[in-house]
Amino acid sequence: MPEGHSVHRIARQFARNFVGKPVQASSPQGRFAEGAAVLNERTVEQVQAVGKQMFLEVEGDVWLRVHLGLYGAWDFSGEILVDPTIAAANGRMGQTNQRGTIVDDEILDDAGENSLASIGAPRKTRVHVRMSEQTTGLQDDDTWPPPVVGQVRLRLLTDITCADLRGPTACVLQTPEEMLASVAKLGPDPLVGDPAEGEERFVRAVAKKGTPIALLLMDQAVVSGIGNVYRAEMLFRARLNPHMPGKAVPQSVVREMWRDWVRLLSIGVETGQMMTMDDLNPDEYRAAMAHRDDRHWVYHRAGLPCRVCGTEIALEEIGARKLYWCPSCQA
Repeated sequence: MPEGHSVHRIARQFARNFVGKPVQASSPQGRFAEGAAVLNERTVEQVQAVGKQMFLEVEGDVWLRVHLGLYGAWDFSGEILVDPTIAAANGRMGQTNQRGTIVDDEILDDAGENSLASIGAPRKTRVHVRMSEQTTGLQDDDTWPPPVVGQVRLRLLTDITCADLRGPTACVLQTPEEMLASVAKLGPDPLVGDPAEGEERFVRAVAKKGTPIALLLMDQAVVSGIGNVYRAEMLFRARLNPHMPGKAVPQSVVREMWRDWVRLLSIGVETGQMMTMDDLNPDEYRAAMAHRDDRHWVYHRAGLPCRVCGTEIALEEIGARKLYWCPSCQA
């Protein structure tokens, strides 16, 4: 499932490429035809990501709420103007021309996790990206808009950029009141509002619950954006037993976990990858950016020795999701 960093990256792409522009909207798949008709020819006014959900406002007090769920993704094509706050995997954006488009070195990991063309559930795409006049991209025999490939729930199109939504859990239109109600149901997000206030909300929510902390971190009403990868890594980084009831976790540990989430989310947004290991030398960092298995402490390492103590990493199911943890470091 795409985690919070991916949704914030998507929102920033929309802010650069769609806000302030009228869009042509359609539902090639047909499942969102009525909603697309409402959005069609309206100007995008703002976009906001909260946790794993994105909210896009168009003129006329209409909001589009999208939750990618397990399999959803946005595919971008055409001329993509990349938000300058988003770095490539090697820590730099590459050279840019005066229009702000990337002209070299889009660095991907082996799973394409930080791809600028497709953000969400990992997938292979046939999306064309025109990075600049000097780079290959849309060819003379390509058509505009690009042909629809596969099941596209919603297509949003400007004169130069196309965004195709595939496989979302939710794609609905909302009134301003409905949008605010949706946001109110979500826990704090470090990139939305005051992080200090978010910390207090998180601490209070955890302190009330006898639920295992491993489940609370995945509860989007407790904290927004944390998914299976960040959950496992944050628990290890805190050396915290995943089965400990939330109300039994020392408040100082809960606060440090929030501050760790602030750091990790910012890194994820900037790099497009869930980097959770610290103090890597340059070669180790580059390897970690290229391969997920070099990027995490415990996630996806069942049966392998703990990087700290050598104990075999355990795998169990909790909350219908796989949990990786070290029985020694997190005893």
